[in-house]
Amino acid sequence: MIDLDRQLASAVRKFWQTRRRQRRRQGSVSGKSDQGSRRAVTGGAQMDGFVDLVRRLLVESGLPRASVFVKKRVVLPGFFRPTKEWDLLAVVDDRLLATIEFKSHVGPSFGNNYNNRAEEALGSATDILTAYREGAFAHSSRPWLGYFLLLEDAPGSTRPIKVTEPHFSVFEEFRGASYEKRYQLLCLKLVRERLYDSACLILSDREEGLKGGYREPLPELSFRSFVASLTAQAIAHARFRETQK
Repeated sequence: MIDLDRQLASAVRKFWQTRRRQRRRQGSVSGKSDQGSRRAVTGGAQMDGFVDLVRRLLVESGLPRASVFVKKRVVLPGFFRPTKEWDLLAVVDDRLLATIEFKSHVGPSFGNNYNNRAEEALGSATDILTAYREGAFAHSSRPWLGYFLLLEDAPGSTRPIKVTEPHFSVFEEFRGASYEKRYQLLCLKLVRERLYDSACLILSDREEGLKGGYREPLPELSFRSFVASLTAQAIAHARFRETQK
């Protein structure tokens, strides 16, 4: 973890480079810039730098590389639905050790996707934890759940937003809260309500991001805090495996 900041900056840079490349590729095929924007949203691969970084950290913490799954074999049973694909799974000796969601939210429209992101995060955690309670993961202990989000650092995500209160008052912390603040609250509450073991929120401007620029609004939601919690779980399990040999 010595070079963690540099490696995170590299993943941020890869995110924006991949997004720009997808937009250009799609735009050159369709000739329509709006199609290029859509391609950048739906093209995938943008989060690969973050996923690969976390995978490396898990392997460095003592987990067998073959036990950390990305892209393939990342399906788990659910309770409210048959299955769900996750972005990263650690399954060691047929026991589910950890699972992580990696998400991004880039403008220009922030309002359209914020509620979707919140509902996804809540639904995924509720589904997997209920499946765990009902014995879906054999002899596994409670799996470590992580939620990672990159939010574009832009006027649309940082300016205050009004809320609609036609019948009842919203909680005070949401009044005048920007989408950045709303995501901070979401991530903090996901952890404090024990739906996730750790959450990470980073913001990056699309211009500075091409140079690896990013910021972390809260220490509690920093990437270093996120991976410290995760690798502690991995190290503990790796040491336990050694005692069983």
